[in-house]
Amino acid sequence: MNNNEIASILEEMGTLLELRGENPFKCRAYHNAARTVESLTEDLNTVLQENRLESIPGVGKGLAKEISDLLTKGKSSAHQELKRSLPSGLLGMLRIEGLGPKRIKLLHEKLNISTIAGLRKAAEQHKLSAVEGFGKKTEESILRGIEALSKRSDKYLISTAREAAERILERLKSADGVIECSIAGSLRRKKEIIGDIDILISAKPKAIPIIMKLFTSHSDVERITGQGETKSSVILQSGIHCDLRVVKEREFPFALAYFTGSKDHNVAMRSRAKTFGWSLNEYEFSVLPETRSKKAPPVCKTESDIYSALRLTYIPPELRENMGELEASEKNTLPKLLEESEIRGTFHCHTTYSDGTNSLEQMAEAAQTLGWEYLGIADHSKIAAYAGGLSAEKVKQQEREIDILNKRFKGFRLFKGTEVDILPDGSLDWNDSVLKTFDYVVASIHSAFKMSETAATKRIIKALKNKYVTMLGHPTGRLLLQRDGYPVNMVQVINAASDYGKIIEINSHPMRLDIDWRFCKYAKEKGVKISINPDAHNVHGLRDVGYGVGTARKGWLEKSDIVNTRSLRDVVQFMNRT
Repeated sequence: MNNNEIASILEEMGTLLELRGENPFKCRAYHNAARTVESLTEDLNTVLQENRLESIPGVGKGLAKEISDLLTKGKSSAHQELKRSLPSGLLGMLRIEGLGPKRIKLLHEKLNISTIAGLRKAAEQHKLSAVEGFGKKTEESILRGIEALSKRSDKYLISTAREAAERILERLKSADGVIECSIAGSLRRKKEIIGDIDILISAKPKAIPIIMKLFTSHSDVERITGQGETKSSVILQSGIHCDLRVVKEREFPFALAYFTGSKDHNVAMRSRAKTFGWSLNEYEFSVLPETRSKKAPPVCKTESDIYSALRLTYIPPELRENMGELEASEKNTLPKLLEESEIRGTFHCHTTYSDGTNSLEQMAEAAQTLGWEYLGIADHSKIAAYAGGLSAEKVKQQEREIDILNKRFKGFRLFKGTEVDILPDGSLDWNDSVLKTFDYVVASIHSAFKMSETAATKRIIKALKNKYVTMLGHPTGRLLLQRDGYPVNMVQVINAASDYGKIIEINSHPMRLDIDWRFCKYAKEKGVKISINPDAHNVHGLRDVGYGVGTARKGWLEKSDIVNTRSLRDVVQFMNRT
């Protein structure tokens, strides 16, 4: 197990203890340990080997044993006992927006509700209102939450799907007899929400049974739902459905293009093939019998060859959504999409000064390890007390520490920033005298989500008018698979950003990926610059920039559209102009 997997189990144990009504301090100890483990800059396995688990802050003898068991045995008896002590459906109820452990525990004790189905029935029969703290509006909210959950029950964040797919791919691609191996489907297209995982392999015939066995016996597989000579299907422990298909070497480029999709892109490609007198499917080009064309399709060894055969330039997977990519390809006007290697730094990161779990120095070191030239720190403003929002005195203290650290760095700089709350009336949580002390300002909404679209849009636009605001953070406030964003007219917001010379961020946290890729192209057309920010709350979160790059690529963005592809010197000049 890695650090993140250990942290996830510790977090779950803390939640299970809350559901059981255990001592709050004990529950909090597990939650705190989970955050500490997640923020560690070294592998827990190394810490265990050196007998240093109890040196981790907040990890005593008992927690050290739990972590040791998880690392050496892959499971913890205490974790297993906790799960057995409670109805399994209670954890599932936590996925309903607005329901936390305390409320679920209360419903279980008073009404013996232990499943989502039971909760729905009780809400529909207005039984919840008999419990203190629950009324008609709460029942309606819970029913809406259950309905929203049912719509996303078979959907997963791109991060969950990618991590699972890469673990399986790593095992398969090293197997004897494998010729080519790739992820396909919506995951390859970098969609923010993934339904299932598609893996495609070309292999020597004798190797196929062994490859299938390696796939179905992978440690991530919970159960096998289908097993054949060229295709097997499994359900992973995460709940994701995963298919493996094995094809012949000559079929691989066609199968990869077909199973990458999207469906609409494939339909457009098949229609274009017909104009050449050919049929295009997942296995090959073939001459249509009803045509008189004597021109045989060329041999295609790669996906690029398929596009070339149809007189198109290669279309990257991220763009295959039938949103103008074929027309641009035909005219050779496709953008040169952003590459992750072109990122030189990032902004909107948090530290222990607010709700982050790593220090300024640790975040700076991690950024330099990634080869970056700069890192922007944007801890919360004072009103965000729930997230350790900084007082004016704390801001000054942080700025002094940044100055000290910057004197030590060579070729690297920490920028002084803030994530200032946009208040309901569109004013900002810091006044101008404080805002002007920062190198840059990220303005974000964290409260009063239930506004009309008109009011929410005016709120954001008023904030963008402030001369000290540099960029807009997570523009819609959405949390993927958890809550919809507040209603906002993004076209008007983008227009305002263009008018006032403001940056809009792609918040790269996989639960956000906000601004949505569908609006990136319009922002580009309006000349609005984008900053790819991870909203990192620990050193590992910095790597979420990669998800933001995927969103940028889906939005047709190039290096020149992205602020944080600029060198340190150019960023300083750019910030001074904004």
